[in-house]
Amino acid sequence: MTETAFATFHSADGPLSYRDEGPRDGEVLVLLHSVFTDSTQFDNLIPGLTSLGHRVIAPDARGHGRSANASRPFRQADDLADLLRHLNLRQVVLAGVSMGGMIGVETVVEHPDLVRALVVSGRGLGEPDLSDPWSAAVAGRQGAALAAGDFDGYLDGFLEWIAGPSRRLDEVDPAIVADVRRMALTTLMKHTPGEPDHRVPVEDLAARAKGITVPVLAVNGALDMPGCLDTVTALMDAVPHGRVVELDGVGHYTTMERPGEFTRILVEFVRGLPS
Repeated sequence: MTETAFATFHSADGPLSYRDEGPRDGEVLVLLHSVFTDSTQFDNLIPGLTSLGHRVIAPDARGHGRSANASRPFRQADDLADLLRHLNLRQVVLAGVSMGGMIGVETVVEHPDLVRALVVSGRGLGEPDLSDPWSAAVAGRQGAALAAGDFDGYLDGFLEWIAGPSRRLDEVDPAIVADVRRMALTTLMKHTPGEPDHRVPVEDLAARAKGITVPVLAVNGALDMPGCLDTVTALMDAVPHGRVVELDGVGHYTTMERPGEFTRILVEFVRGLPS
């Protein structure tokens, strides 16, 4: 297996890691990973996309994977915009899973000149409502583990989100569970209990999202948590050019459970964009 090559962008607050693969003249797709994971979440997506002629940029978000932690307030959308401008890229297609979808929405709103189209998966506008019985129970177990200093228990709770409310974790491909655990462990080990969260959200996002004019596609897992799916509905209600595709039998990590289907849907969407 060829070792993955990671590049480094030296931001104003430390180095940020990213992958830049595929032909230089290809349509640029920017893949944005979920919380606690990193760009290796897309290991099973990138080869197929580059083989079809796309240039793929996949950053590790600040505080995740190989990227530096924040030492001062920052906005994730600004980090992404700085990277794209450093690479002299404009009019890219953003495709984000969970937290990555939120970063994509923020970037379209705050830096519209950089974005040609947006794809989200499992995340849209607002924080997910975790009050349904299953989500509340999982969040409660995570909170109790964190309060007790039980790191392994907290990580085990995080992995439960992979399956969603209608499956057991042992019904998910164990290789996917192992991959998510590996990525989450790498990111969590970069941080210490009680450290400040320097992330700053883009203000008035829900109201400003109504001004999004680029095409927006959502690729959701039908077995995802209802609170996450509701945030996508909120986004689709706000934008004029939105469309939803649902993947049956799939939870929150759509690109990992159905990489081939996700690739097909993404490529067809990009090919259908206005020139």
